[in-house]
Amino acid sequence: MLGLPSYHAIAAMAVTLAMFVAFARGRLSVEIVSLLTIAVIAVGLYFFPLEGTVPTDGLQLAFGGFGHYALITICSLMIMGRGLVVTGALEPAAHFLERVFKLNLQLGLLVSLLIAFFLSMGVNDTPVLVLLLPIFVALAARGAMPASKTLIPLNAAVLIGGMATTIGTSTNILVVSIAVDLGMAPIGVFQFTPIVLVAGLIALPYLWLVMPRLLPDNSVEDLHEKRRFHTLLRVGSDSILLGADIKSILPRLPKDMLFLDRQAGPIQPQQRMRISGTHEALEDAVRLLKGELAPVWVLDRIRRESASKQQDINVVEMTVTADSRLAGRTLPTSGIADLYGVAVLGIHRPERMLGERDQFTESGDLRIAEGDVLLVMGLPADLQAFARADSLLMLEGVRELPRKSRALLAGVIMGVSIFVASIGFLPIAISALAGAILMFVTGCVKFDRVGRALSAQVIVLVAASIAIGRIILESGAAAWLGEALSLGLQHLPPAAVLAAIMLFVTLLTNFASNATAATVGTPIAFSIAAQLGMPPEPLILAVLFGCNLCYATPIAYQTNMLIMAEGNYVFADYIRTGVPLVLLMASTLSLLLAITYGM
Repeated sequence: MLGLPSYHAIAAMAVTLAMFVAFARGRLSVEIVSLLTIAVIAVGLYFFPLEGTVPTDGLQLAFGGFGHYALITICSLMIMGRGLVVTGALEPAAHFLERVFKLNLQLGLLVSLLIAFFLSMGVNDTPVLVLLLPIFVALAARGAMPASKTLIPLNAAVLIGGMATTIGTSTNILVVSIAVDLGMAPIGVFQFTPIVLVAGLIALPYLWLVMPRLLPDNSVEDLHEKRRFHTLLRVGSDSILLGADIKSILPRLPKDMLFLDRQAGPIQPQQRMRISGTHEALEDAVRLLKGELAPVWVLDRIRRESASKQQDINVVEMTVTADSRLAGRTLPTSGIADLYGVAVLGIHRPERMLGERDQFTESGDLRIAEGDVLLVMGLPADLQAFARADSLLMLEGVRELPRKSRALLAGVIMGVSIFVASIGFLPIAISALAGAILMFVTGCVKFDRVGRALSAQVIVLVAASIAIGRIILESGAAAWLGEALSLGLQHLPPAAVLAAIMLFVTLLTNFASNATAATVGTPIAFSIAAQLGMPPEPLILAVLFGCNLCYATPIAYQTNMLIMAEGNYVFADYIRTGVPLVLLMASTLSLLLAITYGM
């Protein structure tokens, strides 16, 4: 006979339900709901401690999430991801996927989902997503699918792939090890992989075609037309332009770039060609055409000083005022590079002035006029000196160039951190923390810029979810729910028993934690197998799969939280897309388990 749960268990379930409802309604921010949840647990346990504890133990339980290894792991992974971005280490992979997305957006998303799925079969879920996350944010900025429409499907593909092997996630290892301790035969690494592959194949159309349509476009719309800069492209000695005709190159150029010269005959080394385009298009043109937008000696000097002073190179826009000495001059006659050590990469001329005469000299240089916007590259102090001395108004939006000299180093640090965690040599928390520290020590990430890598929303959400997981477990709520489940399964067919166990564990993993679900669900499944005379392995696998069906809430798994800030998601986005996927995967996996084991 099932007794009533304890008062603490009832309170724990009530707090969890209240937090879920508050998140789902969205009237309060995630940070406020998370902090209120922590406060309610802290105050409640202080005045009504758990049996065998003192009031201060309740405070430790409520606030322990802020020092928990899971939070340290997530923050460390965010920092390493930031290191890959600021050094440009992921640019080759981003350019490859960008080409695929340019062929077809749907094809690009499909290829990305497959890559994520198969990578996570052998590498822990979290590092895989950390590697892919900045790539897709960069792709969104370059005009591919918005990050808010790709990150949740990508995360789901990673999670599905992670459940395909015993080493795919740390939760899988935990379930298998608990089952062995209970007396079950060990499960092979790829023993249940075919089941997950079939289920993944069935879920793929939903991830690929349906889920992006259920997600909003949260990208920030730029209401202002992007500035186009006029400049001279200096053709390098290894440029693909050499000996070619411009018409043959046009299809390969960025869409926002134009050649202004009508070139006759083949192009020669060091030839200067007038072009125009947005800042991003000019950067892409330099990379593709292997040219430069300023004299090479100026750019080399800036890079040498950057390396010697350990400072980042910035690119900033400056407006020419009426008092500037530059008005009426050209770049070669201005002496900017010699005087200040900065390079002007392009000049934006407002639309109202484009029709004026005498804009260009015979050599093709544009005369600077009041109201022009200069795109200037240099070190921060040099840029400030240039703006002050020549009466320029520095606009907002300073951009730091990638520290490409450290790109390989950042990639190695990330690769080694992932490798030692994936083979089990070190826990992911230790390897990620060590990798983050190395990112600081080697200069891949500047310590004063770490705030850009971290999200306050994610930090308090992780802390609240850890506190909820602990109170659900230690109050006895999880054990009571498991006992209630076991009493109601006696008269169900095997497939329904498997589905019920899987959904129960899924409920725990989406509101508590994977570890809680594994710790509570595995012994319950083993006991149910003995009571009903069923083989234990399919029931244990139902627990393992249920622990991985963590799509319905952002607090269910750390990768869900990692994408929350980047995709600008709200709690309802996870519910709307995750619940159908949970139901689809649970029904498919239950049926496949019953067929595989002849139940």
